[in-house]
Amino acid sequence: QGHMVESGGGSVQSGGSLRLSCAASGYVHSGYCMGWFRQAPGKEREGVAGIDSDGKTKYADSVKGRFTISQDNAEYRSSLRMNSLKPEDTAMYYCAARPCWLLLDQPGDDIGYWGQGTQVTVSS
Repeated sequence: QGHMVESGGGSVQSGGSLRLSCAASGYVHSGYCMGWFRQAPGKEREGVAGIDSDGKTKYADSVKGRFTISQDNAEYRSSLRMNSLKPEDTAMYYCAARPCWLLLDQPGDDIGYWGQGTQVTVSS
């Protein structure tokens, strides 16, 4: 069973930027779509950004205009560029390869291949 491996998290001040990266390790079913999710303490996991099977990007309203997702389909590699970070962006960020029909829906569902997460902390 394959999984995703995230990197690039860290601590920044409000207004700063970070770039998260993700790559598949081991076998990952072909034809899946990639997305980024986050979970803050005491809150449910939410979808942040994803790319569908047509290459169209989808973003949560809270990050539109600030976050940019990119992907290399051939290798299940994805990056999430985060600009103008806010304290409310503080969370554990996860990368996942999921069935394309699911993408960012049902973020609490563990279907697909997930990583262990990388922490992003934004201070005011």
